[in-house]
Amino acid sequence: MPSEPIINQQSIRTTPSLNPEASQDLAVMVNHDSNESADPTMNPNPSPSTTRSPADGGLGGPGSKKRRAWARRFGRLIAADLETLASLAESEVGKPAWETMTAELMPLIAACDWHARRASRVLKDRSLPGRPWWLLGQRGLVRRVALGRVGIIGTWNYPIQLLGIQIVQAVVGGNRVIVKPSERSPKTQRRLLELARAAGLDQEDVVVMSSGRNVGRQLLQAPDLDHVVFTGSTAIGTLVAESAAGRLLPTTLELSGCDSAIVFDDADPVVAARSVWASVTMNAGQTCMAPRRVLVHAEQHAAFVAALVPLAAGAGMRNLIDADAANRHRDLVEDAIRRGGQPAAQVADPAEGRRVRPQVILDCPLDAEAFNGDHFGPLLVVRAWRTETELFALHQRGGKHLATSVFTANHRRVDRLIPLLGGGLVTINDCVIPSAHPAATLSPVGSSGWGSSRGTEGLLAMTRPVVVTRTGRWRIPAGEPDPRGKRMLEKMVRRWGRGITPPPETS
Repeated sequence: MPSEPIINQQSIRTTPSLNPEASQDLAVMVNHDSNESADPTMNPNPSPSTTRSPADGGLGGPGSKKRRAWARRFGRLIAADLETLASLAESEVGKPAWETMTAELMPLIAACDWHARRASRVLKDRSLPGRPWWLLGQRGLVRRVALGRVGIIGTWNYPIQLLGIQIVQAVVGGNRVIVKPSERSPKTQRRLLELARAAGLDQEDVVVMSSGRNVGRQLLQAPDLDHVVFTGSTAIGTLVAESAAGRLLPTTLELSGCDSAIVFDDADPVVAARSVWASVTMNAGQTCMAPRRVLVHAEQHAAFVAALVPLAAGAGMRNLIDADAANRHRDLVEDAIRRGGQPAAQVADPAEGRRVRPQVILDCPLDAEAFNGDHFGPLLVVRAWRTETELFALHQRGGKHLATSVFTANHRRVDRLIPLLGGGLVTINDCVIPSAHPAATLSPVGSSGWGSSRGTEGLLAMTRPVVVTRTGRWRIPAGEPDPRGKRMLEKMVRRWGRGITPPPETS
C-alpha cells in the first residue's frame, strides 16, 4: 500500500451496461438514466481465464493481515476526507454536515477499526468439540473461506455508512466486490469507493458499475456472482430475491422497518420522549430502524405527551429525498387528522417542495394509514394501552419489525418479551443509537428482510464454513466389523438406551 493516499477523479471508473436490451423489471430501483460515461476496461464479468481466486493475490484470505491493514487505512482516509464527504452528502440527499459526521462517518470509522482489530479472531479456525469415542483418531475444524464475488446494491438514505460497512465486511471476509451505487447519491458513493481504492484495493478487488437505470438488474445477471447484498424497500427487495432465486444466488436483504417504541408504566417519560423524537427526526425520519409509532402505557400517557409536545412544536423543517416523499408525508398527516387524530403541534406544514415539518399524531386512529408505519419520513403516531394483550395487538399491526425500542426500569420484563417482539434488534431505554456499536449485528425477519449484516454475524455471513477433518494413525477399522465387534457395538447402543421404554409400535 502507498504511504500516502493518491486520489484523483479518474481513479474510479464505471462499467458499461452488461445487456442494453435487459428487461426493466428492476427499473423501479432508480428514477432516471445516468449520464455517466462508461469505461470498457472495467469489465464486471471477467472471463474464467481472467478470474482469480478470491483469496489469491495480494490481499490474502479472510481476515488476513493485509485485509485488516486495508480496513484501518480505509477508516483513516474517511476521517481525513470529512469535508468532501459531508459536502457531497448534503448536495445529493440534503443531509446536514453534522449529521453526516455523527451518523455516517463515526459509525463507519468505528467499524473499520473494529474489523482491523478483531476480524482475525472472528474468522480464525475453530476446532470441533465433543468428539464421540467411536471417531477415535479423528480431528476436525471449521475454516472460514471467502464467498467469492459479492454484489452490493447501494442505498441512498445512509450512503456512506451502510455501503461502507458492507464493503468493509465483504473485503475483510476475503471477497471481491462489484458495487452499483445509488442513483440518488452517486457522487457521494463514488468518492467513498475512491477512498476504498486508495486504501489498497485494485480494479479486480472492487468493480464499480454505473448508477443508472436498469443497472441493478444487470448486476443480478452477472454470471460469476456468489452473493448479493441489498438494502432498500420491501417491494424492491422482493424483486431482488425473486431474481436471485432463479439461479440459487444467496442474498442478504435489509429491508423496510415499521417498528414500535414501547413505553411501560415504570419508564421515565421524559427520557423516552427525547430519545424517540431524536430518532424520528434524525436523517429527516429516513431511517429504517427509527420507530414509526409509540405505544405508551395509559398511566404514562399524559406525562409522555407533555414531554413530547414541546419538541414537536419547536421542530424545524427537514429535507426529504424528493417532493414525492414530502407529499406522501403531508397526505399521511392529513389523513390521520381527518380520521380523528390530534396533531401534537398546531403548526401548519407548508407545501415547500421536499421540505416538511416533523409531525406527531396523538391518539392516532387504527384505520389511519400512518399507524401501520409504512412510510419513510419524520412522522410519529402515539397510542395508549393498558394490558400486554392490547400492547401486542397494536405492535403487530405494523408487520415490519426490524428494531424495537422498549423503555422500562425492569430489564427482566424485556428479557421475557424479546422473543415476542419479532425484530432483530431491541434497544432498552434508547432508540437507534446503540445499533452503531461496530460489533452489533442486524438480523431482520419476515418482510424486513433476511440474513445478517454488520457486526460479528455480518462478517461471518461474508464467508462460508468449510469443515476439515484429519485422520491420524489410530482409527476405527473401515468396513463391516467381525461378529465380536458387532456384539460390542450393539451392547454399547443398548447401554445408551438403558432405563428407557419406547412407546408401542403403531400400525
